[in-house]
Amino acid sequence: MTEETSRGDIESTKEKEWTAADFSQLPEHAQLEKNWTWFQNQKIGVLLHWGLYAQAGIIESWELSDADRWARQPKAWRPNMTQLKQDYWGLAQQFAPTHYDPAAWAAVFKNAGIRYAIFTTKHHDGFNMYHTQYSDYHADADLFGAFAQAMTQAGIGVGAYYSKADWHHPDYWRPDGTPKNRGIDFDRHQDPERWQRYVTFVHHQLTELAANYGPLRMLWLDAGWVGDAREPLALDQIIPALWQKQPQMLAVDRTMGGRFEQYVTPERQVPDIQNRPVLPWESNIPLANNWGYTPGDTYKSIGEIIRTILQVVTLGGNIVLGVGPKPDGTLPAPASRLLHQLGGWLALNGQGIYNTRPVAAAAIAAARRQGYAITQDDRAYYLFPLASVPPQTLDLHALHLPDTQPIVTRLGWQGQPFPVKAQHVVRLPGSLRQSLHPGLRIAKV
Repeated sequence: MTEETSRGDIESTKEKEWTAADFSQLPEHAQLEKNWTWFQNQKIGVLLHWGLYAQAGIIESWELSDADRWARQPKAWRPNMTQLKQDYWGLAQQFAPTHYDPAAWAAVFKNAGIRYAIFTTKHHDGFNMYHTQYSDYHADADLFGAFAQAMTQAGIGVGAYYSKADWHHPDYWRPDGTPKNRGIDFDRHQDPERWQRYVTFVHHQLTELAANYGPLRMLWLDAGWVGDAREPLALDQIIPALWQKQPQMLAVDRTMGGRFEQYVTPERQVPDIQNRPVLPWESNIPLANNWGYTPGDTYKSIGEIIRTILQVVTLGGNIVLGVGPKPDGTLPAPASRLLHQLGGWLALNGQGIYNTRPVAAAAIAAARRQGYAITQDDRAYYLFPLASVPPQTLDLHALHLPDTQPIVTRLGWQGQPFPVKAQHVVRLPGSLRQSLHPGLRIAKV
């Protein structure tokens, strides 16, 4: 699955991706291997894009960047950029999520089979969704604090999204009314003190997030134009210090490569088998067209979501599903319905999703030729028909799987194994055709 790529919010990889071997000599390597194992077992997360842009009902905060014209198509939120920026910054006075109930969110996510949840503590607009000592531009309540507490109590891993850019900060963008692109509005070599003030500000905020909100499983750093030679953030000076507070936290300096991109995040796409990442990875797929809440957005079907999950997990990846909460703090009804449906499917089939790993590429290809996605754990292989109507038979020999027993059962059901005929061909019952992508289990020896 690959979504349309004309959007300007899809960041491309900046450097060659590291391999696991590149991390092997680093002091955090032993803990990193444990963190990778945890991450690869979780499989399904959710990413919450929530902020002032929900109040406006627009594509996150992208319209603020004069150069990002794509975000103002086909119609800008306001008729000119002066009014747009003035009205957008003023949304902080209107943003009042009086129905925000993170415990209710946690219940929805838990029932949906979500294992970790990433919250937008600050998008590029610079509006902080938590109480920071280093900016007055924040929500009245500590929204991330309540979120982190609710998710932790529900046993859901907590992740913090943080934009490395801050368009509200005067050391990033001067509030002088001149047009801006998404990066800093000055040459840091000509004003190094100003840039150092901004770097110090970012370090302070990252320290707050690591120190004040309980255990974090990932620090998800966005804005991939920040951190290159033009806007270096000296992450080598701050992230190792954060790991002293949060040893289980994965650093995700997304699209940047190197030591602080500990897993990679292909956006709005499922890699093909030849080009899947060599590091642990996570496809980022919104449930709707947009990450944040926009009225009347178009949502994917539950069948499309499940097929995308199967494609990702077959290749050994995780998937994070994007949800944009409404300005009042509630989850959109279409998103809640999809998560409820996903939870019902995972209640039956989750054994073949969580804690699994990919099979050999030849076996993946062999399963695809029969119309199946495939995963495995230490005890079994798991097959999921990708078509809405499953095939009538399954040829076990053609899968080229080692060490299997000819015992095929249906996930989530207590019935007898399916009968295996000559040449290890399994005839599947017609009842499978009444289910959505039903999972099959093939026992290992």
